[in-house]
Amino acid sequence: MDLEKIELIFEKFKQSNPIPRIELSYTNHFTLLIAIILSARTTDVSVNKITKELFGITDTPEKMLNLGQSGLKKYISSIGLYNSKAKNIIELSGILIERYNSKVPANFDDLVSLPGVGRKSANVFLNTGFSIPTLAVDTHVFRVSNRIGLIKEKDVFKTEKSLLDVVPKKYLLYAHRWLVLHGRYVCRAQKPSCETCMIRDLCEFECKSYKI
Repeated sequence: MDLEKIELIFEKFKQSNPIPRIELSYTNHFTLLIAIILSARTTDVSVNKITKELFGITDTPEKMLNLGQSGLKKYISSIGLYNSKAKNIIELSGILIERYNSKVPANFDDLVSLPGVGRKSANVFLNTGFSIPTLAVDTHVFRVSNRIGLIKEKDVFKTEKSLLDVVPKKYLLYAHRWLVLHGRYVCRAQKPSCETCMIRDLCEFECKSYKI
């Protein structure tokens, strides 16, 4: 896809939703990171249901550590992979206290060294928590960016690198959120809503349907 079309796509996203918000609920940097970890292979809606009560009593690493792994499991047992998530969150809380003065680091390498924090989670955290113009690639971003023709890559890492090369810097702060929301509500994995898509005239998806 040429750069002019890419510019137009993100300009349309911006005009429609100038300041897109992450759909996870959180109260500070610590709860943001925990919510991101909990959201792996789970919907934001499901995570928000359990964190409403959880974050009321554990909004610091110290409080989370005091809750303990078994106590945490009682709050998060309704979501996928809760056993491993509980283990990672408790270990992470201890590390934040010991190494980072109970603060979540604003550094990519430090973040990915924490239990349960991968490349995508670190980028989402830095983008949301510190307004760093980076781009996290989740299932929505991977699907949408390749489907509409922004890039053509076959793995997540190459998709991230390619998007960082082609997305105009002035749109990079919100690019991840625009692509996520577009993939979640319009360009869905099954039955994308091409007929209501704001970028249908710019999209290069071969199977798109027009019902105008």
